[in-house]
Amino acid sequence: MTCREAEHLIIPYINGQLTDEELEEFLLHVKNCSECREELEIYFTVDCGIRQLDDDIGVYDIRGALERSLEQSWERVRHVRMLTVLRYVFTTLSSLWLFVTFLLQLRIWWQAGIF
Repeated sequence: MTCREAEHLIIPYINGQLTDEELEEFLLHVKNCSECREELEIYFTVDCGIRQLDDDIGVYDIRGALERSLEQSWERVRHVRMLTVLRYVFTTLSSLWLFVTFLLQLRIWWQAGIF
């Protein structure tokens, strides 16, 4: 992902509108690019500050809020990866189960003289 693409995804990230694939690419880019990380901090600070003023919340730990948001996003990425792996495992085991069932059925037909 380029810096330009990452900058276009900052607002959707803050609003929670990124797909799982976009989120993972965005997080990896922001983790490795200090300029994009700084842009994210600026946008997040402005957005979080405005929301806190609108809600009249007296807690102004904006940097901590950003860190919590990033950690929750990484947790979501890990969760999606785990579900993807489990889906592949389940699909593979299901396919194997069907194949073995088919082979056993062929054996039954063979013993019954159908083939």
